[in-house]
Amino acid sequence: MFKKIKNYFHYYLLGVLFLATVFVWYAVYVESPSGKLKVYFLDVGQGDAELIETPNGNKILIDGGPPNKKILGELSRFLPFYNRSVDMVILTHPHADHVGGLDQVLERYEVGFAMDPGVLYNTPEFGEYRNLIETKRIPRVYGVRGMKVRLDYSTYLDILLPVVNNFGLSPHDGMLVLKLNYGKNSFLFTGDMEKNLEGYLIGTMGESLKSDILKVGHHGSKTSTTEAFLGYVSPKYAVISVGEENKYGHPSKEVLDRLIQFGVKFFRTDEEGTIRMKSDGETVSIF
Repeated sequence: MFKKIKNYFHYYLLGVLFLATVFVWYAVYVESPSGKLKVYFLDVGQGDAELIETPNGNKILIDGGPPNKKILGELSRFLPFYNRSVDMVILTHPHADHVGGLDQVLERYEVGFAMDPGVLYNTPEFGEYRNLIETKRIPRVYGVRGMKVRLDYSTYLDILLPVVNNFGLSPHDGMLVLKLNYGKNSFLFTGDMEKNLEGYLIGTMGESLKSDILKVGHHGSKTSTTEAFLGYVSPKYAVISVGEENKYGHPSKEVLDRLIQFGVKFFRTDEEGTIRMKSDGETVSIF
């Protein structure tokens, strides 16, 4: 038997070297920066989760959906299996359908940096989120209006809300609202923002709210996405992150009718799964 192995050893060695070469080139292909901004609106059920890949390859995760483990399956589709790292995790607010999946991400992945609005909320999911950040010594910052976060040489986030970090605010009133900018293109991430904060942004920003892509607030609830807000944002595309046959009746007919009225092409994760978009700095396309 050993003689047979010896006779065929060079074939085994060539096979191993071939597989190693394939793996190396696969890694080079997957990890090589695309030169384009990619945004994935992940299908995590009734919740929010968005993965951003910057032109130079940095990975940023906004929210993690509910605690149903769907986020790990979605990330495994778009992140290399051998790379267990995320450059930045952002929590818009501590409701379970946004923070629940982040606990699993923090356990499974090495996270370089974390941001949230600083709102306090007494739930097991949010408690575990804070415990993991402290235990793993992940740098944490409270996002606030006026901050600009450079994601790479060409891509940055503008923090639009909250106006102040107030631990006593309700999760919806104290949430993070973000605008992602790359070249001439922009994406507006609204979390569960409702019409009172939409009105504030209209009054303080006006036409500066204009964005190519709108992540529709609060899963398409009728308490968000007013006509005035849609008019100022004037998006080309909108994405509704929502679970199939959810008990809340999201998205509402009122919001869908408004999007149609304004001529906005919209996509729903409950009907189409994960929505993938990319930008070259000039135009945004679906891929």
